[in-house]
Parts: sequence; structure tokens; C-alpha cells
Amino acid sequence: MNKTLPLEEQLCFALYSASNAVVRLYRPLLQPLDLTYPQYIVMLALWQQDNVSLGALGNKTLFDSGTLTPLVKKLEQKGWLKRIASNHDERVKQVVLTAAGKAFETEVLAVMPALRCQISLNNERLVQLRTLARQVQLDIQQLETCGKM
Repeated sequence: MNKTLPLEEQLCFALYSASNAVVRLYRPLLQPLDLTYPQYIVMLALWQQDNVSLGALGNKTLFDSGTLTPLVKKLEQKGWLKRIASNHDERVKQVVLTAAGKAFETEVLAVMPALRCQISLNNERLVQLRTLARQVQLDIQQLETCGKM
């Protein structure tokens, strides 16, 4: 008789629990900055590439529009970005960092080093872990694109 693998041997649970643990580490680092983890992801994406469409921002962050739109609205209320109609198509909204949003990046720079101090993996192992996690995500994305899921 085949038995289901125990929970601690399930890949899905290992990824889920590790992801939750990392997000919990971010919370006290982001809270003084008035940022949630998903808002942090949006800001990181915009600091990497500003003035992008909502669709492109969703592709970058992997947030669907139902998740992304409230995040962008909240960040806009905080004065860190604004949504403007595209010059090419008024139906398309561009997300643009404000001067305050650009300046905010310097306040956030300490988050990664502080988080890094809390994780025992050396840099090589962290790179391996990030590479493997990214590969799993890309493989699943490829399956979804091919319609095999």
C-alpha cells in the first residue's frame, strides 16, 4: 500500500513554511517604515524600473490585478507613487514613483542587511536556494503558460 509522504517531507510544505518564516522576519523590519511585505515587493520593483504599466508591474511582482490594485492605491495614498494615464492609451495606467517614493529607497536600504543577519545560511547557500526557488517558480509558470495545469 502506498502512503502519502509525511508533511515534513512534502516539497509544498517546505516551500510554504520557509516562505512564511521569511515574511515573518521582514515584518518587524518593515513595520517602522509603514510598509507591509507585499508593498515592499511593489516598491522594490519600482525602484528597479520606474514608470511602468500596472500590467508590467503585475508581471514583475507576480501579483494579479486584484491584489496589485489595492497595494498600488495604498502606496499612492502614502505619497510614494502615483498612477497616471498612459500617453498611448488612456485606459492603461502607468505607475510612477514620486520624489518622496524615490527618496524612500534610502530609508529601506537597511532592511536586507538586517534580514541577512538573521539567516544562518552563507551567501553561497542563499544564492543556491534563491536559484532553486526561482527555477521551481519558472517551471510552474511554464506549465501554466502551456496549459498543462
